Amino acid sequence: MLLEYHHFIMIATPYLVAILAVAAFTTAAEDTLDWWQTTVFYQIYPRSFKDSDGDGVGDLKGITSKMEHLKDAGIGAAWLSPIFKSPMVDFGYDIADFKAIEPLFGTIDDFKELKEKMTNLGIKLILDFVPNHSSNLSEWFQNSVKKIDPYTDYYVWVDGKPNADDPSKMDPPNNWLSNFGGSAWEWNEERGQFYLHQFAAGQPDLNYRNPVLVEEMKNVLRYWLDIGVDGFRVDAVPYLFEREDLPDEPKSGDPNAKPNEEKYLLHIYTQNQPETFDMISQFRAVVDEYKARDGHTRVMMVEAYANLTETMKYYGTPEKPGAHFPFNFQFISYLNNASTGQDVRDYVLQWEQNKPSWAWSNWVVGNHDNHRVASRFGPQLTDGINMLIQLLPGSAVTYNGEEIGMEDTFISWEQSKDPIALNAGPDRYTLFTRDPERTPFQWDDSTSAGFSQSETTWLPVNSNYKTLNLENEREATESHYKVYQKLVKLRNLNAIQTGALDIQAAGSNVVILSRYLSSEPSVIVAVNMGSDSETVDVTSLKGVSETLEVYTVSIESDLNEGDKVDPKAVRLGPKDGVVLLTA
Repeated sequence: MLLEYHHFIMIATPYLVAILAVAAFTTAAEDTLDWWQTTVFYQIYPRSFKDSDGDGVGDLKGITSKMEHLKDAGIGAAWLSPIFKSPMVDFGYDIADFKAIEPLFGTIDDFKELKEKMTNLGIKLILDFVPNHSSNLSEWFQNSVKKIDPYTDYYVWVDGKPNADDPSKMDPPNNWLSNFGGSAWEWNEERGQFYLHQFAAGQPDLNYRNPVLVEEMKNVLRYWLDIGVDGFRVDAVPYLFEREDLPDEPKSGDPNAKPNEEKYLLHIYTQNQPETFDMISQFRAVVDEYKARDGHTRVMMVEAYANLTETMKYYGTPEKPGAHFPFNFQFISYLNNASTGQDVRDYVLQWEQNKPSWAWSNWVVGNHDNHRVASRFGPQLTDGINMLIQLLPGSAVTYNGEEIGMEDTFISWEQSKDPIALNAGPDRYTLFTRDPERTPFQWDDSTSAGFSQSETTWLPVNSNYKTLNLENEREATESHYKVYQKLVKLRNLNAIQTGALDIQAAGSNVVILSRYLSSEPSVIVAVNMGSDSETVDVTSLKGVSETLEVYTVSIESDLNEGDKVDPKAVRLGPKDGVVLLTA
């Protein structure tokens, strides 16, 4: 839902976590790995993927028409950001009907056609599940306002406090702040109470202390599972429960946060409450009902921007599982173009050494809420970052466009659509806007980058689309896309699926790692995070042989595929990355 990485709480310094250079990566035997453990998940932002009808907004038929691209890229599962009926206050994350398709995107028949095509191509379909809130225009909320059962307590309603200056007016019950700015409480005159909204006022929080609402939301999962989806990405899970006694939250002390901005407070009473982890286990139990029937796993991935201690709780336990995995936001939350190779090593090890020994890892570097990889790390590091995400142990997640190195698009105040940006105002909107990473996919150099027949699109196409587009990268001798394809293909090796991990820093700027098994060639990765050329010795890594061969390399590298490389002297240019195989 929302990027909240600026105020994470570290449970230990990365240097303490990284004392051991070799991660104790434990996994099941090769023949027991499930589909979700070996695949690449690909996030599609429907508004911006492909427009089939010329209205400037992407849709389901557009997505269906481009499924061959996912197959060509080696993708095994596509996750769709919300496609449900919505007034689009938050572009689909304000859902008016959890069981209906938004007409802007198409119909239920369009959805079933997409599912059929994906099945034929061998690609799994994952939906966004948004359990924390609905739209204030939903039938549920309208009936709740009127206290029509069973909807009366579907939402978090509380009485206000009489205003000190005018007792006839009501003030919010406490100081809680919305992620989108301002009070998290909205007065409803008809009902005569405040309702909680931790995001936009048009997104009232659902009340998970009401067992009828809980069963209602479980039935939403069952509805889509019955249609045949292969799992869910669960949105904004830390917000499901709040302290019932409604205490004020303490100030964060962040000198850059204004009093009406979310980061002004520490959200110790509104996020990651103990009941939340149990609710995720209850959702998982619903998903597992379907596996019990036919043996096919439906995956459940959850979005939880939280410190590591809280994040790991979303795995649940072997006896009471939670998510198959909570998204791993280490690369989003802590790493950028100023990070060193040592930083990368430390944050990789921090995740690996803090997750439960039985749990499965995952790696996420971009999504619809965070600036694009090529803009955060610099275009030159696009390939190196993709090497790390694809070849570290666990599942990999790609945001649409990252496979071709798409960059943020500058969005002026006048062009802004993101509600959090608009709430921040023209002087501060760039600190909060998510529009730059949501602009249309760049398919080719035709009108609107091949995204739409219309020259006007819901967000403007990046002006670099004439050169930076999928068609160009497919035809080029070297390209980000061709590197990406080779990386995804390499994931089929046993060394990547089940091999051990040894990750180190070579000097301060270069991160080196090996994935190795005794029964087959090792995979060696070296990425230079710095701006100077480096020559590094990788012989300290486990699994390294006397001769290495280049498998793939960053597009601006001096090395070439097939080159033989001395493991004691691996040459890397600035922001360069290379993947090597042992003989």
